[in-house]
Amino acid sequence: MADTKRMTPLKNITVLDLSKVLAGPLCGQYLGELGARVIKVEPVGTGDDTRAWLPQDAGQSATFLAVNHNKRSLAVDLKTAQGREVVHRLAAQADVVLQGFGGRTAARLGVDYETLSGINPKLVYCEISGYGREGPMGEEPGYDVMLQAFSGMISTMGEPGGSFARASFSPVDLGTGSFALSGILAALLERGQTGRGQYLDVSLLDTSLGLMSYMAQNYWRTGQIPRRMGTGHPAMCPYQAFRAADGDIMLGVGNDAQWQRFCAVAGLRDYVDAPDFARNADRVRNFDATVALVQSRMETRTVAQWLESLKPAGIACSAIHTLDQALAHPQVAARDLIVKSEHPVLGEVRNVGLPVRFGRQPRQAALPAPLLGEHSREILAGLGYAEAEIDAMLAAGSVQAHTLPGEDA
Repeated sequence: MADTKRMTPLKNITVLDLSKVLAGPLCGQYLGELGARVIKVEPVGTGDDTRAWLPQDAGQSATFLAVNHNKRSLAVDLKTAQGREVVHRLAAQADVVLQGFGGRTAARLGVDYETLSGINPKLVYCEISGYGREGPMGEEPGYDVMLQAFSGMISTMGEPGGSFARASFSPVDLGTGSFALSGILAALLERGQTGRGQYLDVSLLDTSLGLMSYMAQNYWRTGQIPRRMGTGHPAMCPYQAFRAADGDIMLGVGNDAQWQRFCAVAGLRDYVDAPDFARNADRVRNFDATVALVQSRMETRTVAQWLESLKPAGIACSAIHTLDQALAHPQVAARDLIVKSEHPVLGEVRNVGLPVRFGRQPRQAALPAPLLGEHSREILAGLGYAEAEIDAMLAAGSVQAHTLPGEDA
């Protein structure tokens, strides 16, 4: 039977999320899904940059919604003494700080590692930057697409002889958020053994080259720079998209046994042991000829016919779905990957949950992505501020609280 109790290993951990855009917020969201109490600290007036990104629904940014559930929002002006004092009080009680300010901004705002660890030596402080803080580019801002370009990633994407293409889903940002999560969890384990906090240095540069690691090893071993191959693979063939009679299909023949089974299904038995195609090394060496041979067969049947015949034979293949088709697929439903929460403006909101499942425990979003300053009063009261002090900070603009229609500020 399924264990329906939600696993919350970080239920006693408080996270101060000073990050913005994608990498840090995703890490904070994952920490929240593991049970942490996550306080998202945002600038008054504008909030996280992604709150202004398109598309918008009823004034709510889809991108912000995607990486900020399971958090509470405190809108505070760190340029004011009152605002810094609020964050310092939070840091004194926190376990983890996520920070992604550029250059020397964190020190200027009083939320750098030296300042906050001086207040709370047990803090696990994770700084996310574009290129790391050392080196000639240490002060430059980092953007996912720039690191795709810098790392050589973009040079490997696109059709041969055609235009370059970027990975559309910001893998460097999202990967950085995931690496930050693993580093924070490791640092919390170490703190449990030593009682000491830790400074974590996570950069988009390190992530981008980490994602290129096996391609880097291929280059070091061969001296050959990776080339654009469309959907093809430099080490396996046939392993790419092909045109079927009514659309496109992704085919992955990963070894010689699979090639033999594929040939049996595709009517290519005469080519199973042919010198140019028998082994994967032969097929890669004769890449264009192999692709042309397979294409000549793939276009004779529909996508559905190929799926019906290839899957029972143990040949990896997939229809090339659009996103709506993937989200609606029964396999995704069976994984309970989509979590739901109740948003104060949008009503029921769906999110992709943490891509880790503990046993058969359900994934869930305990809180929707917050409105800007939605929890400011609650958080300040929890820090011991009197109602009159909170009102004064709100009036001064050092703190902002969100109000819904019919509510008092």
